[in-house]
Amino acid sequence: MGVPEQLADRMSMAEQHEYLRSRFSRRTMIRGGAVTLGAVVGGAFVPGATAQAAVPTRSTAPAAQKVDGRLVAPFGRHLAYGNDPRTEMTVSWQVPVAVDKPFIRVGAHPWDLSHRISAEVRTLYTPAGVGASADHTQYYVHAKLAGLKPGRTYYYGVGHAGFDPAEPHLLGTLGTFTTAPAHKAPFTFTAFGDQGVSYHGLANDALILGQNPAFHLHAGDIAYADPSGAGRTADTGFDARTWDQFLAQTESVAKSVPWMVSYGNHDMEAWYSPNGYGGEEARFTLPDNGPDKKHLPGVYSFVHGNTAIISLDPNDVSFEIPANLGISGGTQTTWFEGQLKKYRAAKDIDFVVVFFHHCAYCTSTAHASEGGVRQEWVPLFEKYQVDLVINGHNHQYERTDVIKGNTVTKKLPIGGTAYPETEGVVYVTAGAAGRSLYAFTAPDSYEGHEHEVDSVASFVNTKDGKVNETVTWSRVRYLNYSFLRVDVTPAPRGHYTTLTVQGIAETGDRIDHFTVARRAK
Repeated sequence: MGVPEQLADRMSMAEQHEYLRSRFSRRTMIRGGAVTLGAVVGGAFVPGATAQAAVPTRSTAPAAQKVDGRLVAPFGRHLAYGNDPRTEMTVSWQVPVAVDKPFIRVGAHPWDLSHRISAEVRTLYTPAGVGASADHTQYYVHAKLAGLKPGRTYYYGVGHAGFDPAEPHLLGTLGTFTTAPAHKAPFTFTAFGDQGVSYHGLANDALILGQNPAFHLHAGDIAYADPSGAGRTADTGFDARTWDQFLAQTESVAKSVPWMVSYGNHDMEAWYSPNGYGGEEARFTLPDNGPDKKHLPGVYSFVHGNTAIISLDPNDVSFEIPANLGISGGTQTTWFEGQLKKYRAAKDIDFVVVFFHHCAYCTSTAHASEGGVRQEWVPLFEKYQVDLVINGHNHQYERTDVIKGNTVTKKLPIGGTAYPETEGVVYVTAGAAGRSLYAFTAPDSYEGHEHEVDSVASFVNTKDGKVNETVTWSRVRYLNYSFLRVDVTPAPRGHYTTLTVQGIAETGDRIDHFTVARRAK
């Protein structure tokens, strides 16, 4: 079957990948990499735009028989910004079987979809024995759009030979997206981690759509096709079909809101690639401006209005789950500091928000805090005055006071304001998007139900194992399903521009709110 547990516990991702390939390749007649990329243009539809072609790789899946395209409807649409959110957007979707000539139609109005652009198919094959299902082939389709106009809403429809979304009876399948503005303007974004497939995940999606966010951040552990979370494709639990369910569930939001993902420990799927991210690379097209697309495809940055967003991969620095520990050889941290320097020097960028999976500061009884993150990145958060750090990993909501030098520099009560230029950093764990909940050692304390304590017993994962610690920075704790809403309000130069951060429960109730303020450039 898959990698035996006693071996997987000692193997890196690359070693597990090699083990699975050697075990299954001969039996399943597989050769080459796991993802098939057609040589397709994901080009533009406005004057002056350019087209991009994918680089083909060898197929791992047996030849598929195509069915009549009229009988196949796309599903699982999800958006992602390109390197420049003002002018670039990727539309991605899935089809249940192989189809001919997939494409996207785009226009400024639903009755004007004359711009038809070819799309790229990535075929992902999982043989029986790698996980819980029989042979399973997934077909992911991507269209990269460039040359768009800033702050503009576009209509789009996805299709293939036999299924044309411009046909009158298929107009109900159309979606929309809006590019980032060219200048500073108020906007909202949302965030969470650890969603998976469940009623609670679906409920959170419905509430997020109601916030009308410009984009959404998913801080790792996306679908949970690999339930082990240890960076191994287990024979009894891994099921690639979970991704089909997840993308169908998420479509209600992600078809109109860029769904910007970061990778967590449950997103390392050893079968597909040496780093475990081959499956995600088939399913998502993210900005490719990170330090190492080969090893760290989930590391990137983008700018929306006056706010820079940076996605990191903590699997690279995790002592708790070391399957990919050190995979970047330090290049991620070097790149990260370079991004911070660049954004702090940029005249039009006020805020820097960083999101990733493993928690820098959390008192959960499950994973608590990651010492690798504290060692590698927390000094940079403080040096460059990062305005907000968003994590997942622990399935609950927790928010810290203002922290610097591993100590509380300012208590931040519900409704309070933090000034990162002089005080320190605020960390939010927003990992209660849908999976089963964890626990705290201290009582819940949230808006309308404050229960302050002087200290909380917890631990931090270090290279030598768990180290107990007693902390004073745990300000808000809420053990139920929730997500994060952030409202960004620009201001004239020299005045205070703000991030208004709210924790929103699955019930719609507000469980936390605070403000991050700094003087606008």
